[in-house]
Amino acid sequence: MQSVALGVYLTLTTHNAVWLGLLTFAAWFPAIIGSPIGGVMADRMPRERWIQINNAIQALSAIALAVAELTHHLSPLLACTLAIAEGLCGSASWAAWQSLLRDLVDHDQVLAAVSLSSAQFNLGRIIGPVFAAVLLAVGNPGWCFAANALSFVVVVVTFSFVRSKPREVTPSRFTPWADSMAGVRAMVRTPGAANAIIGVGVVGLIVSPFITLVPAMGIDVLHAGKTGVSWMVTAQGVGAVLGALTLPALARRTSRLGVLRGSLWTAAVMDGLYAYAPNLWLACLALVILGGAYVGTMTGLNTSVQLHAPEKERSRVLSIYVLSLSVFYPIGAIVQSALAHHWGVPVVSASAAGLFVLLLGVVSFFRPQFWTAMGSIRA
Repeated sequence: MQSVALGVYLTLTTHNAVWLGLLTFAAWFPAIIGSPIGGVMADRMPRERWIQINNAIQALSAIALAVAELTHHLSPLLACTLAIAEGLCGSASWAAWQSLLRDLVDHDQVLAAVSLSSAQFNLGRIIGPVFAAVLLAVGNPGWCFAANALSFVVVVVTFSFVRSKPREVTPSRFTPWADSMAGVRAMVRTPGAANAIIGVGVVGLIVSPFITLVPAMGIDVLHAGKTGVSWMVTAQGVGAVLGALTLPALARRTSRLGVLRGSLWTAAVMDGLYAYAPNLWLACLALVILGGAYVGTMTGLNTSVQLHAPEKERSRVLSIYVLSLSVFYPIGAIVQSALAHHWGVPVVSASAAGLFVLLLGVVSFFRPQFWTAMGSIRA
């Protein structure tokens, strides 16, 4: 709800896609600090408590955003500033969220667990935009921001009931740099994790910015208004949930690596087709398929890190995965949004899709071992 409301607010207020890129940058780039610290803390303390602390701070940030809008004091600059706080805490807790999955399920169910996690997350991308459309029609974005604040409170309460199996924690004194470097060394000596981290960075730089540009595509290109933007975000969420629920079964029948590569190619092709969708409904159809392929890509890469990362440094290696996405996605978003302001969203999105197809072809032909390293499973 908050993502839709912020995108609509910035587009209607500025009609400048650069602000969408700046918002994404503000929300994601703090991970350059939050992600490494979060990985270290998640290996040092109960992950449930660390998640609660960060969600409590995010609730306060969302409350501030709601109050600013409801009192008519919100500005694009303030929205981006508050996004920094939420982005910092979100990135700091993400490694704990992900590494906790390995403590709750058996080894052979990690892909299913990651996919189920993606499904429940993306259900919000279906339900949230619908509620956002209603609240935006009868009220203003402030109500969406208030609902987001409430969601963080629910997380804090819910994690009071989560119990994971006991594990060994780092007993030494708190040395963030040394601990982070230990995670980097663990990643480097594990190609299955390292290649997935490289992969998610490339996807974040080239493909992921289509998410940032959805409001500009819906309002300025398709002229579908804020309700159309809600439908587009919902369509992507529908595709993501369908992909998250069906692709694990397909991976069991074929292979995890095959599903990952298929998802990457499908995402590249559908990104290009979506760029030149002639109307809202064809754009939504393309987004359903693109959403499914995108979640298949992300869960496949994430699962590779989960399975290959050494147990003791798992949270820290996952924090590097988060860092890769969190650095390259906002860079790609701000570059593509700036280019879209001058050349238009369709040209930029289609060019990004073409570049990604080229990269996939080069890697598949000249470096096939890049894929096989992620496909093998560490004993």
